[in-house]
Amino acid sequence: MKATDVRAKTLDELRTELEALKKEQFNLRFQKATGQLENTGRVRQIRRDIARIQTIMREKRVANA
Repeated sequence: MKATDVRAKTLDELRTELEALKKEQFNLRFQKATGQLENTGRVRQIRRDIARIQTIMREKRVANA
């Protein structure tokens, strides 16, 4: 996910995307714990996407305040 794609979304869309990513992150952690995780790079990608969304959400909140 690119930052330009994230910036184009509204705060509500970002919240739902963030929620979905956190659920996926939980599932990946569970797979890792049980030894079923195949794509280990996805964990890093999800973590960075979450950080990117949180950063842009904060930028939007500060700009509106």
